[in-house]
Amino acid sequence: MSKHGCDAITLLAGLGVEGDTHAGETVQHRSRVARDPTQPNLRQVHLIHSELHDELRSGGFEVAPGQMGENVTTRGVDLLGLPIGTRLRLGAGGALIEITGLRNPCKQLEGIQAGLMEATLDRDENGELVRKAGVMAVVLEGGEVRPGDPIAVELPAAPHRALEPV
Repeated sequence: MSKHGCDAITLLAGLGVEGDTHAGETVQHRSRVARDPTQPNLRQVHLIHSELHDELRSGGFEVAPGQMGENVTTRGVDLLGLPIGTRLRLGAGGALIEITGLRNPCKQLEGIQAGLMEATLDRDENGELVRKAGVMAVVLEGGEVRPGDPIAVELPAAPHRALEPV
């Protein structure tokens, strides 16, 4: 599940991250393949905001970018507050991705450190479950993405739909 930092990743339109086990037009996660292998892959790219890493470290967890399976780590972008259909232009290479929903944290996080899965979940003021383990996206236009590349946010037309797990 963990990914190691690198100088660049290549996003492939309609597929995901070149060389990533989750790349493909149809679902690649084992549980989803078992249910219906023909479903479209809405989880081609996983993004986590580095502010979550900061929060987890302040709670005693030792996590590094990529360790929770994300392909892209951001800073200064409110990923969890974006609506479905938001497009992110990543870097000078022109890659364009579209947010499809929230990552539903899985028990594999416990293999990194005990309690990590629970630490990526919270409750809002109404008692509703809040998933903080990042967002998922599909690749609309491929390109190379490097650490430190700028991210441009393009919101979809209103009305906006809140993110849900995919």
